[in-house]
Amino acid sequence: MTVATLARAQEHLRAIGGAPRPAGSEADLAARQYAARVLGTSGFTTREEPFQYSAFPGRYGTPLIGAAGVGMVASAAHLAARGGTAFALVILVAGAVVLGVLGRWLARAGVLELPLLRAEGVNLVATRGGTAPAVWLVAHTDSKSQPVPQALRAAGITGLALTWAAAIVLAIAQLAGVPGVAPFAVWAGLAVVAVVTGLPVMLSIVGADSDGALDNASGVAAVLVAAERLPPELPVGVLLTTAEELGLAGARAWALSTGAAPNGRAAARRSAPATGQVALNCDGVDDVGMLTGMHSGAGHDRVLDALSAAAAARGLPYRSMRLVPGILTDSVALADAGWATVTLSRGTLATLRRVHTRRDSLDRLAGTGIPDAAAILADTARRLATQEAR
Repeated sequence: MTVATLARAQEHLRAIGGAPRPAGSEADLAARQYAARVLGTSGFTTREEPFQYSAFPGRYGTPLIGAAGVGMVASAAHLAARGGTAFALVILVAGAVVLGVLGRWLARAGVLELPLLRAEGVNLVATRGGTAPAVWLVAHTDSKSQPVPQALRAAGITGLALTWAAAIVLAIAQLAGVPGVAPFAVWAGLAVVAVVTGLPVMLSIVGADSDGALDNASGVAAVLVAAERLPPELPVGVLLTTAEELGLAGARAWALSTGAAPNGRAAARRSAPATGQVALNCDGVDDVGMLTGMHSGAGHDRVLDALSAAAAARGLPYRSMRLVPGILTDSVALADAGWATVTLSRGTLATLRRVHTRRDSLDRLAGTGIPDAAAILADTARRLATQEAR
């Protein structure tokens, strides 16, 4: 990491991460315009791609599904503790299916199709040269706040899901006549646990009180530095989405515009263009912690291999892992649409405790981790673009 590279990274970070940037706000527009100027000086041709979406899933989907989940587990516990175990099991199983299907639809198709709270967003697309990009560098410009930090929300979602599963197992055990099951005490305990774990999920209400320096001015800065490092002839494009914090709307709209359906069906993926299906997303680059490649879905092995090789070549500590339940990034939307994609991040558990809170500000982020992340992004893009050209 050179002094000049760090200074450039910090310049980008300060230009973008000094104020909240709710999707569609003037601050979000300013971040997009700044990025367009930076990319323009590096020879990229930029264009804005408007899209329409529903803000309802991103704003209210998680709290409403969390509330429904708590209500179902608590109702089932009340019934089972009083002898209605069979009915309780029906509620738990049917509720899991209904909420699972509804949640999946809201997250994938609903965010673009639902007629409630319609809004307009704008993605920034940058390319250079006459060749279609073989690899895309992706980050989101918008930010949000919530009453609970990301770490607590993720823990709540995981805890509520495990409590629900435990309730189903307990109901089956009771119906099977397994000895030693204490109906009232155990069911009462599960109901309490459901409320406790579900509370942070229900409180995941979107606000605009976080500057989003870490999430995701740092990721945008890393992408900009990486783009500046890449040779002009390399077929790499840049996609800066908005409304990532509202159901990944920008990335889902982009996936749809490239030919892949928002529900990620195999038939739609087969009809997608042959180019532009590889993406390196960057979301959250702290000053401390290990560089991490986070993935979901399938088809990401070659991206993970390229990231690992790039980190090893520079002697940087690196790990790969599946995305933690309750944490969403643009790569989830792209993976759903059949892209080979991974999200590069850097941080610790303490990092997650800052995300989506007022503590996510430039006061707590110097940007010293951005140059390494940018170098890994650039090196990985070179490797993947070379592979795609073969």
